Amino acid sequence: MRFEITPEMIAALCRRAPEFSDIAARTELHSFECCGDLFYALIQSIVSQQLAVRAADAIFRRLEASLGEVTAEHLSDASIEELRACGLSGRKIEYLRAIAAAKLSGAIDFAALPQMSDAAIIAELVKLRGVGVWTAEMLLIFALGRPDVLSFRDLGIRRGIMMLHHLDSLNEKEFETFRCRYSPYGTLASLYLWKIKDGGLLVDCT
Repeated sequence: MRFEITPEMIAALCRRAPEFSDIAARTELHSFECCGDLFYALIQSIVSQQLAVRAADAIFRRLEASLGEVTAEHLSDASIEELRACGLSGRKIEYLRAIAAAKLSGAIDFAALPQMSDAAIIAELVKLRGVGVWTAEMLLIFALGRPDVLSFRDLGIRRGIMMLHHLDSLNEKEFETFRCRYSPYGTLASLYLWKIKDGGLLVDCT
């Protein structure tokens, strides 16, 4: 699964929001792979919370090596000591085991989530401990490649809008104006806004 960025998409966004025209002309965005596996991506996201990229990557690779494969069954079977040895905190172990239990019990049907609307996926994922709306929105972009995601809870996106429009502040009601303006190309707008802020976040599902 790929999130394809085409000249037609860029042109369409720039017609709706001409303020992106300059950054689009000067910045090259690349299509990217989305794993499509929400469970795997969510586990990686929880592992990465509040960690630098290198540290998070090292811990996740140790987790993969310890489990053999990152599955709900393997997470459920692993002992707390084994998970701690990977570098996971007690809180994160609780979150990961709860996510695994939700999948195994069917409390969250991860296989059915990709067929749901963005709002429905978010509503399901935030039922899980440790999963907030921002985490769910990032999974929509980088795991499922959803085309119209613009996260108010992402500081980089908010700052990108403020820099682009020379704003001193941006509340949620004002943000909704931009969400409507950029729709249905919210994800593409997010990618440009991260570039403007010199930020960005990728969930590596390889």
